[in-house]
Amino acid sequence: MHARSSLSEAQREAVVALFEKGVGYGSAARSLDAARVPVRALYGRWRIHGQGVLVSRLAKSYSFEFKLALVERFLAGESGPDLAVEAGLASRELLQKWVRAYRLDGEDGLRPKPKGRPRKPDSPPPAELPELERLRRENERLRAEVAYLGKLRALREQGRR
Repeated sequence: MHARSSLSEAQREAVVALFEKGVGYGSAARSLDAARVPVRALYGRWRIHGQGVLVSRLAKSYSFEFKLALVERFLAGESGPDLAVEAGLASRELLQKWVRAYRLDGEDGLRPKPKGRPRKPDSPPPAELPELERLRRENERLRAEVAYLGKLRALREQGRR
């Protein structure tokens, strides 16, 4: 079962069986008293993978070149669902997401994004800094502290009036 779907495994199997008989997603959702949105999403994936939609898959990552080639073919007029089937994508929405990113940011929108927090720039430990630089930093910190305390004192006195 896919973790993101609100449908149980039994519901998914029953819905796919209805799709195989030619029933649309709206009718399938009504007949099983299931939510329409997840059934519609399953229908889109079923159109690409057929019965294979019931098999759980691990998240797959795609190279920049692969994404760019598919987006360019889509923008040249090829059908999104046909490209999704040919490329073995999990859903055609993935291709649509890439196309939106490409239209918004160009090729950079398809490049992998770094995960997690950005790294801090490498700076030498304070002991390794020259004495003058260390004193300048300490002076800057102390000036900020004095300014903060001055504002705090002014606010307290303002509150007493």
